[in-house]
Amino acid sequence: MKVDRVYRYDVVILGAGLAGLRAATEIARKYGDRVKVGIVSKVQLMRAHSVCAEGGTAAVLRPEEGDSFTLHAWDTVKGSDFLADQDVVFRFVKMMPYEILLLDHWGIPWARREDGKINARPFGGHTFFRTVFAQDKTGFFEMQTLYDTLQRFSGYTRHDEVFATRIIMKDGKFAGLTAVDLVRGERVLFMGKVIIIATGGAGRLYGFTTYSHSVTGDGLAMALRAGIPLKDMEFIQFHPTGIVPSGILVTEGARGEGGYLRNNKGERFMERYAPSKMELAPRDIVSRAEMTEIEEGRGFKGPDGLDYVHLDLTHLGREKILERLPLIRELAIKFAGVDPIEEPIPVRPVAHYSMGGIHANIDGQVMWDGERKVENMFVAGEAACLSLHGANRLGSNSTAECLVWGRITGELAGRYATEKDFPFKEEDVLPEAEEEFRRIENLMNRKEGESPYRIRKELQRTMDLNVGVFRTRESLEKALQKIKELKERFKNVKVEDKSLVWNTDLVMTLETGFLLDLAEVVAMGALLREESRGGHFRRDFPKRDDEKWLKHTLAYRKENGELAFDYIPVNITYWKPVERKY
Repeated sequence: MKVDRVYRYDVVILGAGLAGLRAATEIARKYGDRVKVGIVSKVQLMRAHSVCAEGGTAAVLRPEEGDSFTLHAWDTVKGSDFLADQDVVFRFVKMMPYEILLLDHWGIPWARREDGKINARPFGGHTFFRTVFAQDKTGFFEMQTLYDTLQRFSGYTRHDEVFATRIIMKDGKFAGLTAVDLVRGERVLFMGKVIIIATGGAGRLYGFTTYSHSVTGDGLAMALRAGIPLKDMEFIQFHPTGIVPSGILVTEGARGEGGYLRNNKGERFMERYAPSKMELAPRDIVSRAEMTEIEEGRGFKGPDGLDYVHLDLTHLGREKILERLPLIRELAIKFAGVDPIEEPIPVRPVAHYSMGGIHANIDGQVMWDGERKVENMFVAGEAACLSLHGANRLGSNSTAECLVWGRITGELAGRYATEKDFPFKEEDVLPEAEEEFRRIENLMNRKEGESPYRIRKELQRTMDLNVGVFRTRESLEKALQKIKELKERFKNVKVEDKSLVWNTDLVMTLETGFLLDLAEVVAMGALLREESRGGHFRRDFPKRDDEKWLKHTLAYRKENGELAFDYIPVNITYWKPVERKY
């Protein structure tokens, strides 16, 4: 099947969320028009899921008031349940203040204190109020600021609504990216000296999730299929406050501003689980506390088994809610039918973040294993696993990670592009690209088969029930059995729409294939890890086991297609693991 169009760029950026845009702006401001950049996104640029980030971005801005790099690093390492690589953490905390001030210089409307300084709010697991915010729409304003800044430059080309299907590797290097241009209905091949993957997480593995429908782990799955390992994928974060029944996020900033969690007895139940931090304990601890309250009968009955607890903001008062949490009020009214000024919001734990991702080193450079690098491939944002978050991410460290490693990978990829030639010619890559488009054509030509929508719904139901806040060997084995059944059924899936123009039916089908691959990695990694750490809690192994499991998981595809697992050590440079209490 022929390729309709070939694009050649010095740097290909796959994904146009916060990490991808930050990388693009860094390349533009450092290298100008000397480096030609192609930004490939399956949605319109300002529709990336990053705009949904609400609460804020963490950075040390007030050392004179008691904060420090060491304190931010300690909070992050402790929050990670000691699975974070500590050299990565220290690099992160030292770079973040620069990013906040740079965005301020570029015009972001950070909230201000009365003295004119940038304001900050408390966030879960942080011992200092270092979460900088712009109302409760921080991700949107960060994205808008980066997009506005990018307009000053001309060395980039946007490819919006272009769906990537395969990463082609040759001789251990990135060679090409196949995609379907949904606007033109064309089969396209992107070639570059270097690629930055910034496709976000895989939250649509779950049915009850905070993620946009576009967040299906495409970059992760394509990397896995290309032989690149995924790291620590068993660690899924469940945010404590998803609105029932939609799953839409209520920012941690609502608790940072003083919101309470209450059970059906009216009790602030976090006193039983984290008395020193209460509602501002790390997310894994709060989510387990909520599920315990629900399972022990102290929750409220919800639709479709979605029992819940209350997030009470009523005592904050109308003025504070309208000033600090206007979006949350709007969401609660639209999606729960309650006005948080007057009554509490129904919430429960909801799938929210992937701590795992594509295996990368401290520079965001993709790794084949513990030592070998992919010299022309970088990854940034939630798609990456640099081991910054370990087993549990602290709130407001994710948007911060996107900014820091967007900057780092942008600078390194731009430098690489100025020093290197294209590693491959078109004729070297076209055979693999044509093979990929034949696969898609065969899928579209199938006249009979099963609905991909049914398969995706069953997958999400399986993950919700069996790979959630609490896990057991029995539940994980049940999930794996179902995932393997769904993968077999997916081989006979049918696409109803036969056109390439705006074929959302095809996109959804290919996304479901990506999700099935990732679900197997998550469930198998969780089954093998016989301990509880951060976002991974095994009821049959309820204790953290540093002797056996203080290590990162690597999952990869062998040449025969089978899934294999290996482990590499955690980089502990400063603090040895201790008991994690709040």
